[in-house]
Amino acid sequence: MDSFKQGADTLFIMLGAVMVLAMHAGFAFLELGTVRGKNQVNALVKILVDFCVSTIAYFFVGYTVAYGVDFYVDAHTLAEANGYALMKFFFLLTFAAAIPAIISGGIAERARFNPQLIATAVIVGVLYPLCEGAIWGDRFGFEVWLQQVTGGTMHDFAGSVVVHAFGGWLALPAVLILGARRNRYRKDGAMSAHPPSSIPFLALGSWILAVGWFGFNVMSAQTIDKISGLVAVNSLMALVGGTLVALLMGKNDPGFAYNGPLAGLVAVCAGSDIMHPAGALAVGAIAGAIFVLMFTLVQNKWKIDDVLGVWPLHGLCGAWGGIAAGLFGQPWLGGAGGVNLGAQVLGTLFVVAFALVSGFVVYGTLNRLMGLRLSQEEEFDGADLSVHRIKASPEQEVSW
Repeated sequence: MDSFKQGADTLFIMLGAVMVLAMHAGFAFLELGTVRGKNQVNALVKILVDFCVSTIAYFFVGYTVAYGVDFYVDAHTLAEANGYALMKFFFLLTFAAAIPAIISGGIAERARFNPQLIATAVIVGVLYPLCEGAIWGDRFGFEVWLQQVTGGTMHDFAGSVVVHAFGGWLALPAVLILGARRNRYRKDGAMSAHPPSSIPFLALGSWILAVGWFGFNVMSAQTIDKISGLVAVNSLMALVGGTLVALLMGKNDPGFAYNGPLAGLVAVCAGSDIMHPAGALAVGAIAGAIFVLMFTLVQNKWKIDDVLGVWPLHGLCGAWGGIAAGLFGQPWLGGAGGVNLGAQVLGTLFVVAFALVSGFVVYGTLNRLMGLRLSQEEEFDGADLSVHRIKASPEQEVSW
């Protein structure tokens, strides 16, 4: 029976890892459909290469930082318990690799490729694991301190704060340091429109992410005996709430409509295992409103060129999700209880501050040493991979 349970758990978490791995295709197509046509190939390649760099950084450094576990043992030892430890690494890797995928959407169309790969290695190898280990790995004394200060520990079941808020707030300094795309905000005060290049690809990316999210949330149980249908239905309800509110407030704009479900799903991650479905619907609806309001404000009023709106979508909706778990997880709102609102608020603020400082340090340093921004010619050509251009003919030029 123990052997069967080990095999079942390994299969369970492997399926979760594969579903979240598929979400990276969603990140790619969401960015592909949003950026201009000349940058579509770049968007696809960046997500893939970022994932590969993340795998190396997390396997050799990051996973050890977060959980104190390393793989410097023989293959026979790694295969024990049906290789469950390796599958847990794989599953958590897909979360870690989501951080550079999130950032990629914010800095699209004007960031140099090689500095971003260096940033990915530092973030996934060191910075994200410090945050992950503090909250999920019970390391570095963070939870003990939070318990002493608030009387409770932080609850973030599937990463509203650990993954999404961290990624979104880390992206904000990168966006600010890079500045807006050329001619996005003109000297006469007007704003040049850069409409999505492909609504079908944008929609496909959103659908892939939404489907994969059920692996992201449900499989966060990590063993099959802890699987919960409540998590799945709460994810569904948050998706619905985010979509409908974003559609309404966005005046039927398809960009808002297809980012609405993602806003809801980001926000419900933290408390999906303790909320009532009606509470999850409300959390998703509020997240949809946050995204539409803040994306519009950031782009039009503050003139911050966050291409995919990753700070409102992941940074703000993720922070809202951390706090929402402390509210809608309470029994008086139909929740299961066992969550401390003070710990949720303080823990969320800590992650936001850590991500913000980390973003300025990493991207500020890279900008000073290497330069983050494409040259004017490269940005005009859409060559943000800094790779060779293949001239097929005078009439047709293809970026590789």
